[in-house]
Amino acid sequence: MGCGNMFFTILITFSVTLITYNIIISGNAPLKQDFPGPSRKPSIKIDPIIKMPLNRKSASSKRLFHTAVTASDSVYNTWQCRVMYYWFKKMKESGDENSGMGGFTRILHSGKSDQYMDEIPTFVAQPLPSGMDQGYIVLNRPWAFVQWLQQADIKEDYILMSEPDHIIVKPIPNLARDGMGAAFPFFYIEPKKYEKVLRKYYPEENGPVTNIDPIGIHL
Repeated sequence: MGCGNMFFTILITFSVTLITYNIIISGNAPLKQDFPGPSRKPSIKIDPIIKMPLNRKSASSKRLFHTAVTASDSVYNTWQCRVMYYWFKKMKESGDENSGMGGFTRILHSGKSDQYMDEIPTFVAQPLPSGMDQGYIVLNRPWAFVQWLQQADIKEDYILMSEPDHIIVKPIPNLARDGMGAAFPFFYIEPKKYEKVLRKYYPEENGPVTNIDPIGIHL
């Protein structure tokens, strides 16, 4: 019994330490606003699929992006959205000149309004018809996003597709350039594991599937 209690105490202490460390690192790490290129690292090659622009200067005018978050009406998801939107507003109101943060929308795919409509800017989307998700409820997310794009009046020229569990710790610049999008690489997105599927859209003459960047919002 004593060993069990000690194990959980050590586990909790380690978890708290790790979380604190990540928060400190995230808060102090600079957000780079340029793309890799010869001026920084000559050894870096140009993206084999999308040729990323090199040595492009930021436009003088503000290029705002709209942050969109898909969410369900579960208590867990709702609290995540409330916390995220709180920090979104804090960072947007910081007055950072490099920030590209514009509007914000919670895309609620429950099909009905909830009590937080006045607290968080929200678009209510309809869920997929019964049975179409084949038991995988997360498929409601891309369908909700499609509805929002079709029906909403989006003022900004750019969209940041985020998630409820993202906490913004500093103002976010617009990293997109001249119609080229920007995304964060996820270590667990491995194109090689799904080569058979990817070959439908990326034929062999285009090169190995490992050329495909491990980016995108996971479902």
